[in-house]
Amino acid sequence: MVTIAVASEQADEPRVAVSPDTVKKFSALGAVVRIEQGAGLRSRFSDEAYRAAGAEILNRAEALAGADILLSVRRPSADDIRALKPGAIVAGMIDPFGERAGLEALAGSGGTVFSMELMPRTTRAQSMDVLSSQANLAGYKAVVDGASMFGQALPLMMTPAGTVPAAKAFIMGVGVAGLQAIATARRLGAQVTATDVRPATKEQVQSLGAKFIAVEDEEFKQAQTAAGYAKPMSAEYQAKQAELIASHIKNQDLVITTALIPGRPAPKLISRAMIEGMKPGSVIVDLAAERGGNTDLTEAGKTVETPNGVKIFGPLNLAGTIAVNASSLYARNLLAFIETMIDKKEKTLAVNWDDELIKGTLVAKDGQLVHPNFVTKTV
Repeated sequence: MVTIAVASEQADEPRVAVSPDTVKKFSALGAVVRIEQGAGLRSRFSDEAYRAAGAEILNRAEALAGADILLSVRRPSADDIRALKPGAIVAGMIDPFGERAGLEALAGSGGTVFSMELMPRTTRAQSMDVLSSQANLAGYKAVVDGASMFGQALPLMMTPAGTVPAAKAFIMGVGVAGLQAIATARRLGAQVTATDVRPATKEQVQSLGAKFIAVEDEEFKQAQTAAGYAKPMSAEYQAKQAELIASHIKNQDLVITTALIPGRPAPKLISRAMIEGMKPGSVIVDLAAERGGNTDLTEAGKTVETPNGVKIFGPLNLAGTIAVNASSLYARNLLAFIETMIDKKEKTLAVNWDDELIKGTLVAKDGQLVHPNFVTKTV
């Protein structure tokens, strides 16, 4: 029998790693799910709902003690991992590119640690892709929050008293968050444009009814990795793109920036000079604030208002502000991943260490960092 533990997250993290729905499914697999009392309250999952789904509701120490698996949202503490069975599986968004000392301490705790952010981008792994599930919600919420801050109507309105013009929304970075931002801004009636350095995104942007804005030269045509991420661009290309963006952005009302490259600081897309050229009352929502921001003036977790009246919002954990949905999707991602490790006939753990999903996400095992991206190389 497999024992799965879930504990409350830190005060700044309202999400939780299981939902009543996934508790039922884990129970059907023969697992026992132990949840810390009150762990789901900030996602509107009551202890009673968990109990009804088959979970045990305990205090933190009891929930963790000797468990085979710990499911978490954020990086758990080394002390929490030590409370589990030796070598227990830990799966969560552990921010592997963040604070190195903390990552090494996590490895030293002896847990078998999987980072859900490193899930391979394959068809088989789509149901386990936490970056996509959470970015989808963040893209939606960025537009909703930005529209609220804008303080004017987004759609074109024809009234007896005159016409209200459609607001102009510009989405920078067309990954999962950017695509959802485009779709949401379109649904709200804005006139939408978007940009990305990856040529494959042009068709996606146009399919959502938005206009694509980019310098489409030879470098642009090669600007995508095999994994589908944006490549760092040359200084020459960046200068040409910046000139185009500067002329475009000065007429925009709402700008959503979403550009991130794994393991790197957020690329700067909007300079101070560009912001100074924007209209009073326009709003920038910077989804890369946690990694330094896509603008020169972003401050993580704050809203900055410039002398010329532009608001720059740098939210942290935007998906967490709609925790009910975010937790439900994240819990399903974890369920799909953990299911691959459970022998359905024997009701025991049976990890296939050669599985590409296991190898791609395994960060630490037997007290050591083992993922090739994080093993310290010696000469």
